[in-house]
Amino acid sequence: MAITPLMPVYPRSPVRPVRGEGVYLYGEQGEKYLDFAAGIAVNILGHGHPHLTQAIQSQAAKLIHVSNLYGSPQGEALAQRLCDLTFADTVFFTNSGVEAVECAIKTARRYHFAKGNPDKHDLITFSNAFHGRTMATISATDQPKMIDGFAPLLPGFKVVPFDDLDAALAAIDEHTAGFLLEPVQGEGGIRPASQAFMTGLRAACDEHDLLLVLDEVQCGVARSGTLYAHEQYGITPDIMASAKGIGGGFPLGACFATEKAAAGMVIGTHGSTYGGNPLAMAAGQAVLDVVANEEFLGNVRQMGERLRAGLEQMIPNHDHLFDSVRGMGLMLGVKLKSDSRAFVNYLRTRGLLTVAAGDNVMRVLPPLNIDESHIREFIETLSAAAADYEVPAAAA
Repeated sequence: MAITPLMPVYPRSPVRPVRGEGVYLYGEQGEKYLDFAAGIAVNILGHGHPHLTQAIQSQAAKLIHVSNLYGSPQGEALAQRLCDLTFADTVFFTNSGVEAVECAIKTARRYHFAKGNPDKHDLITFSNAFHGRTMATISATDQPKMIDGFAPLLPGFKVVPFDDLDAALAAIDEHTAGFLLEPVQGEGGIRPASQAFMTGLRAACDEHDLLLVLDEVQCGVARSGTLYAHEQYGITPDIMASAKGIGGGFPLGACFATEKAAAGMVIGTHGSTYGGNPLAMAAGQAVLDVVANEEFLGNVRQMGERLRAGLEQMIPNHDHLFDSVRGMGLMLGVKLKSDSRAFVNYLRTRGLLTVAAGDNVMRVLPPLNIDESHIREFIETLSAAAADYEVPAAAA
């Protein structure tokens, strides 16, 4: 048999973690890695965090799963807490980010349907976006690597250039339901939207009765230095998808909405077998216990500034390789002058884990509870690796 037991849809690296502790991962043979990938922005409290671990263990001994056919004291409590912390009036829990985005898309369409405007079903989306890998979410992007081989794509999406307000406004027509975007593009290369773009989209939604749908799956839950990135733009969405860090490593996602935006989401319009299970709710509560306070968020901003400063000081020493730094909080990207994926693969051989992204960017996504010693170790390891790295001939 030629095919592997695990369907071969990932180009898996030789890194094979079996244990984690804090900001470090350990392989099968005891190899040690400084983890500045954090499961692609998921393990925001690192590995084996005592409060998160204890919460999961305690809940597992009580109740893991029942069904959404029954009342959910655990789900009600976490939903209320999230509503109190954000713009939202209601929350639907999912198991992943893409499920949260799917719920957001359905919520936006259903809003207009419930108002008697079923023809307003198109979402304006943006180039180089990544919203997940379901048929709906790949239909919302223009990235060939996401959509090749999966035609026909689903209708209902119109892609325009990211951070181009004029193009976004020009795309509005009688079928437009709203806008769907990441405030900080992750897979697309750590690209924060401009203030004018975010403010302009919010104003257009208010003017035309459209819905602003934000995908904060990667940039949300303290990653940017505020609980959600849109807070730094001084605007609020109508609908928002959240996941990754919200469970600290346990599979959890959520679709947030205002009462107005969720008007069409009535009994029978959506569902999930596992979404909102008691074990996931315990993980979500534990994460909020740690991150949803100004002391923690302030430290994320401080560590983000110090990490950025360290990278900016290092870049001139390796200007054959590195170009610039961008991002927000502890969601940073280092733009390379050659293939970022090749360099990320090389760093793994030096015990350093990062994540590649579009536009030849290396994502730097550490746990949010790192300290200055971890930043120094990261910069020193990265700099030493850069000094030894030979740019592949084809990329030189």
